[in-house]
Amino acid sequence: MPRISVRPATPADVPLILTFIRELAAYEKLAHQVVAGEEDFQTALFGERPTVEAVIASVEGEPVGYALFFPNFSTFLGKPGLYLEDLYVRPAARGLGVGRELLTHLARLAVERGWGRFEWAVLDWNEPSIAFYKRMGATAMDEWTTFRLTGEALKKLAL
Repeated sequence: MPRISVRPATPADVPLILTFIRELAAYEKLAHQVVAGEEDFQTALFGERPTVEAVIASVEGEPVGYALFFPNFSTFLGKPGLYLEDLYVRPAARGLGVGRELLTHLARLAVERGWGRFEWAVLDWNEPSIAFYKRMGATAMDEWTTFRLTGEALKKLAL
């Protein structure tokens, strides 16, 4: 088996993270929605008040994927949780255990921090990812519907 490592992202990784984000967006058929730039991620990850964290996965020292996450909160548990915004592994590295290693790393972080849960969303058509997550022991929350305000709808409500 190849040597897989996961490490926290550094400011020098921001261009790589943005490349991974664009690759993920292309896979999800959402490339047209990526408007963020390097400065946005420098601020979000490493600014005065960071709002997200990221880890980089490598195989034999070559970066092949990443995970971007942040805390959320469960009022029922009375504890924070880890929300995984992005998990991406380049196609050539899929099937090597990189995704599992990223999820395991994040689960360890959540447990070490005393957080009560680990959650994420997946597109309903992404059967390979859904099957992978189920193999990891994750449960689909089919009874929940995600809502989002963005763009003009968000601005209109804020008035």
